Amino acid sequence: MAELRELATSAGADIAGEFLQSKHKPDPATLIGRGKLQEIAGAAGSSGAQLIIFDHDLSPSQQRNIEDIIHARVIDRTQLILDIFARHARTREGQLQVELAQLEYLLPRLSGRGAEMSQLGGGIGTRGPGETQLETDRRKIYRRVRHVKEQLENVRRIRAQQRQRRESVPVSTVALVGYTNAGKSTLFNALTRAGVEESKRMFATLDPTLRAVKLPSRRSVLLSDTVGFIRNLPHTLVSAFRATLEEVQRASLLLQVSDITSPYGREQESQVESVLEELEAHRQERIRVLNKIDLLPPLVREDLRDSAESVHVSAKSGAGIGRLLQAIDERLQQDPVSRVRLRVPQREGKALALIAAKARVCGRTFRDGSVDMEIEAAESVLRKLQKFVVE
Repeated sequence: MAELRELATSAGADIAGEFLQSKHKPDPATLIGRGKLQEIAGAAGSSGAQLIIFDHDLSPSQQRNIEDIIHARVIDRTQLILDIFARHARTREGQLQVELAQLEYLLPRLSGRGAEMSQLGGGIGTRGPGETQLETDRRKIYRRVRHVKEQLENVRRIRAQQRQRRESVPVSTVALVGYTNAGKSTLFNALTRAGVEESKRMFATLDPTLRAVKLPSRRSVLLSDTVGFIRNLPHTLVSAFRATLEEVQRASLLLQVSDITSPYGREQESQVESVLEELEAHRQERIRVLNKIDLLPPLVREDLRDSAESVHVSAKSGAGIGRLLQAIDERLQQDPVSRVRLRVPQREGKALALIAAKARVCGRTFRDGSVDMEIEAAESVLRKLQKFVVE
C-alpha cells in the first residue's frame, strides 16, 4: 500500500482514504466483496473523491461493475503506471513506447463481441455502412498500433546501427538497472556529471541516456541510465520498452542499484531479477551497488564492507564513487588493462600526449633524450605504443 500511495502521488493524486480487504479468492464480478464496495462508495461520496485506484489488475467487466456500484471513475494499477509514464515521457521515442502500451491495454477494454469483429470484410477498401461504433473504434486502434509499431521499429533499427558503430570501437557499455526510485539517475550524474533529472517521484527516468565515463585506468566506458523496474511491471510496458531495454541486454556489465535503506529491499531485488529474466539479461556480469548509505547511522556505515560483488555508495554525497569506478575497471573484460615498460624519445610528442591522455603512469625517469616509464593502459592503447615497449 505504501508503494501504491507513492505511485498515486507521483501521478498527481491527493489521497482521501485507503481500504484493505482479505479474501480467500477474488470475486469474479467485482474483485472485492459487495459490502466492501458499498463502504468505499460511502467514503468516496462523503470525501468528494472522484477516482478509485485498485492495487490489482481489473478485467474490463470488473471495472464496469465496480463503477456501476461506486459511481466514480475506477482505474487499476496498470492504468496508473501508464499514466505516470505518459506524464514523464519527454522524447519522441518515449512517447511512442507509452502510446503503444496504452493502446494495447485499451484494446480488450472496448466493450463488445471481441477482436474477431475487426477481421470481417465489407465495403470498398473499408468496412461498409453497417459498421458499429465499437468496430470503428477497434479498427482505428489497430491501425494506430500498426503505425506506432512501424515507427518504433525504425527507432530500433537506428539504435542498432548506432550500437554497431559503437561496438566497432572497443568501448564497453555499462547499464544501470534497479527498482524505481533506487537512485539510479543520481548515481548516473555522480559518475558522468550529465545533469539528467533527479527526482524522488517514481519513474522520473523513461528516456535512455548514454554518457562516457573515464575509469581509473584511463579507459573510457559508456554508461546507460534506464527505466526503473517495479513489482508486477505490466507486460505491455516491458514489450513496449524493449527498444530502450535492449541497452540492458547488450551491456558488458550491469550495475544493479538498490536502496540500502528500503525495508522492502529483498522483495524489490526479486522483482528486478524477474524483469531481467524476462529480458534474458539475468546471466550477465553485474556489480550490486548499495546506494543511500548517507541515510544510515554513522556506526552502521562504519561496519559496511565492500566485496568483489558489491560496493556501498552514496550517489548524493559521492561516498564510495571512487571504489565503484575501480570495481567497474576490474570487472570489465573488454579491452583489458596491462602494465608495460616503455622507452619513448622526447621528440615523440604524439606518443607522449597519448600516454598522458589514455594511460596511468606508475613511474618515470629521463635519460639521454628519452623517457623510461612504466604504464598501465588498455590493450587498444598499447597497440599504438608497441614500438616503444622495452622487453
